[in-house]
Amino acid sequence: MATEMVVSPVMLESVHVRLEPLAKAHLAGLIQVGLDEELWRWIAVPVRTADEMATYLQAALNEQERGVSLPFAIVEKATGRPIGSTRYGNIDRTHHRVEIGWTWLAREWQRTAMNSEAKYLLLRHAFESLGCMRVELKTDSLNQRSRAAILRIGAREEGIFRNHMITASGRVRHTVYFSIIDSEWPAVKARLESMLDTHNR
Repeated sequence: MATEMVVSPVMLESVHVRLEPLAKAHLAGLIQVGLDEELWRWIAVPVRTADEMATYLQAALNEQERGVSLPFAIVEKATGRPIGSTRYGNIDRTHHRVEIGWTWLAREWQRTAMNSEAKYLLLRHAFESLGCMRVELKTDSLNQRSRAAILRIGAREEGIFRNHMITASGRVRHTVYFSIIDSEWPAVKARLESMLDTHNR
């Protein structure tokens, strides 16, 4: 019988970004940068007010308490400011599988190394520390930018879950699923490290 994967809160750090276990102390900072309608365009339940951000954060902490998620605040190391959030979700300890998602990054830090560093930290921890054999990622089928970004890091598209969710606007969303498996991680790691090296020059 397979050994159950042990998943617990951890701090992960790279050149520009630090992933801190999400806490209520991050709420004020996330409100400052996160009440931007465009950030939530592709999220099924958008966050538009301080109260909704508080609800969003508490829901993530509740999922952590139930053992199904491990949420992080994305923190800019240079300033110590929270600039977004991400998490491991749908954690399956028996089958050594997690999903990386629920990721948003304030607009000022988009198209910088921040998101790539965050993904790299989460993937490296998943494969090299947790012992995952599979990491999943997913996005709205209409979100072409996200789909391209996931492919760019080396994930493989697996298919589309049709009529997967009803969004806050009432639109029925189809969801594209991607994965990286343990045998692919060395090549994905090399690709990400090359991308980050280019950013940091």
